[in-house]
Amino acid sequence: MLPPPGTSRGAVRPSPPGRFGLTELRLALAAPRPAAGLTSEWRLVAGLRTHTRRSADPGSGALPMVLVHGLAVSHRYLTPLALTLSATHPVYVPDLPGFGLTERPRTAYDVSAHAAHLAAWLEAYRLAPVCLVGHSFGAEVAAALAARRPDLVRALVVAGPTSDPAARSRRHQFGRFLVDTLREAKLQTPILLRDVWDARPWRVFAMLSHSVHNAIEADLVRVTVPTLVLAGGRDPVVPPAWREQAARLAPDGRAVTVPGAAHNVATTAPAQAADAIRVLLAPALRR
Repeated sequence: MLPPPGTSRGAVRPSPPGRFGLTELRLALAAPRPAAGLTSEWRLVAGLRTHTRRSADPGSGALPMVLVHGLAVSHRYLTPLALTLSATHPVYVPDLPGFGLTERPRTAYDVSAHAAHLAAWLEAYRLAPVCLVGHSFGAEVAAALAARRPDLVRALVVAGPTSDPAARSRRHQFGRFLVDTLREAKLQTPILLRDVWDARPWRVFAMLSHSVHNAIEADLVRVTVPTLVLAGGRDPVVPPAWREQAARLAPDGRAVTVPGAAHNVATTAPAQAADAIRVLLAPALRR
């Protein structure tokens, strides 16, 4: 079980570190083709043709899950978590503007612009309130939206949230990401290469600049919904001191560490991540 709100220790059942095989790779790269119950669709959102990978509704009446990807990637690497959660929840994984299969705007959106686009996307789908799950840069976008539009969010998960105030520069963050590549499952590399190609390297670099100029802690202190800070035990991007600080900042926050996982905890430990999210939701759904 998770500790009471405001504490920062938690545990989930251990898993083999870095699990990501050929089956997961094929499913991650399948869009826009249907695969394993996931389908693709596009809607015009705030003037941009926006792609969403989504699951079927399991008919449980459960809270919708919206997964938000990081700065150099797309819906693809979140496929393992989407499939795991889809057994009990309807799951949606939109590609942010300029990433994956979504239309590319001429400029790289900052955190505020991405949060505004995500709010427009939620209104277009009439999903709110939802459980918002943001990973890495996506955690910054999710926290900004939860702070500014609490009507749209029932619960918040910030997984591997960037960026640590102790290393808030492009050089430090890039260095930590390089270390992380040595700890991740190697079959994730084709996904990263495809995603960077889709987004264009200049956009990824610009997003990194936006990330290090965004103080996520200013949004976390304003979040009013139950919040989970989720990280891998071997994540060099989000060290223990920062994840614990982030959990303390959120008024109703708690942290869970997945042993053996690195930064891409949602990709390589989806069962453990899903378990932690479901525990978070249990009291939230009684409110």
